Amino acid sequence: MNTKLLPIAASGVLATSSLIGSAGMGAIALTSQLLLDAAPVSAQAVDEQTNIRVYRQASAAVVSINTGRGTGSGSIISPDGLVLTNAHVVGNARRPITLTLADGRQVPADIVAFGNNNLDLAVLRIRGASNLPTMRLARPGSVQVGQRAFAIGNPFGQFAGTFTVGIVSRIDRQRGLIQTDAAINPGNSGGPLLNSQGELIGVNTAIFTNGSTPGNIGIGFAINIDRVQPFLTAVRQGRAPRVAQTQPQRSNVVPQQSQRLVLNGSPISGSLGRGDNVLPADNSFFDFYTFEGRAGQRVSIEMSSQEIEPYLILLGPDGRELAQVGDGGGGGNARIAAILPQNGTYMLLANSREPGETGAYLLRAVASSVGRRLQLR
Repeated sequence: MNTKLLPIAASGVLATSSLIGSAGMGAIALTSQLLLDAAPVSAQAVDEQTNIRVYRQASAAVVSINTGRGTGSGSIISPDGLVLTNAHVVGNARRPITLTLADGRQVPADIVAFGNNNLDLAVLRIRGASNLPTMRLARPGSVQVGQRAFAIGNPFGQFAGTFTVGIVSRIDRQRGLIQTDAAINPGNSGGPLLNSQGELIGVNTAIFTNGSTPGNIGIGFAINIDRVQPFLTAVRQGRAPRVAQTQPQRSNVVPQQSQRLVLNGSPISGSLGRGDNVLPADNSFFDFYTFEGRAGQRVSIEMSSQEIEPYLILLGPDGRELAQVGDGGGGGNARIAAILPQNGTYMLLANSREPGETGAYLLRAVASSVGRRLQLR
C-alpha cells in the first residue's frame, strides 16, 4: 500500500519534561502549549523553504517550446544549449523551433536526436548558446514511491514557469514510468519532474484526464531517469536516431466513459481485461467510476476479488488524489475509508496492483453523514 508521509511535530509535553522541578506547573503548561502551537508552523515553514529552494535551483533551466503546431516544455542539460524534451512535442515541428528561456529571451533551436523503441524523448540544441543554466540529473535508481515530486513547465502554453507539488505515487521500472499526483497539464509535456534536491527524476510525458476537460485530474506520468540517462549517453555518442522512430503520441490518457457508482446502492459486479482502460504507469487495466459526494460524508469503498489483486485510486472534484490503496481489506480486498472534503463529483479507478491482471471483482460503496463535532475532531 502506498502511504503519504505527513510531518509529525514533536510533542511539546515531552520537550518540556526536563523542566519539572525547576519551574511551576503553570510555566510548564504555557511552554508546552507554545511548542505545540509552533510545531505545525515550523513543519509548514520547512516545506515552504524546500519548495522555494527547488524552484530557485531548477526554474532557470526550464524552457518553453513553441513548434508552430503546439507547445511544450524542456530542460537545459548542458551549458552549450542541449535541451531535453518529449518526442511528441517536437516530432511534427516546423524548423527551426522557438524556445523561450526563463529570462524571457526567445531563441531558435534544432532537433538533434529522438528516442528509439517508442521512447518518447528528444534532444534539441539552441543555436549559438553558451554558459546557460543547466538542470542537474538525479542518479538512476534513486526514485522512490512516497517521495516529494515537483513539476515546472508551461501549462496550456500560457503560464511559463508554473510550479506544482505532489508525491511519487507509483513506479513501473520495467516500463520506465513514474506516476505522480503533482499537477501536470497540456504544455507541461517535456518538462522536468524533480526531487527535493532540485534534480530531474523524470520527463513529464502524459496526463490522465476524464475527457470532458483537457486538464489534469490528479494522475500524471513521467519517463523515469532510469530511461533518460541511457538515452542521453546515446545522444552524446552519436548513436541516437536523428528522425522520429514512431508517430508522435498523444499526451493525454483519456479513459472510456465513466460508469456511475451509487453510494449505498447495490454492489457492482465488474471485470478487468482486454479492451478496458490501461494505466500507463504500470500497464494495468482499470474501470473508471464517478459518484456525487457531499462535504463531511464518511465514505467506505471496497473492491473485492478472488481472481485479481484489487487496487483503488480516489480523486476529489478538484483532481487532487485523496487515497490510493491495495490490499487494504486483506484477503483479496482493497478498501478506502475517507471523509469527503467538499461537495462535487468524485472519481474512482478500480484497478489491479499488477500489470495485465484480468478477472472479475465486486465493488461496494457505503456513505453516512458525519456530524460537525466529528469533523472538527
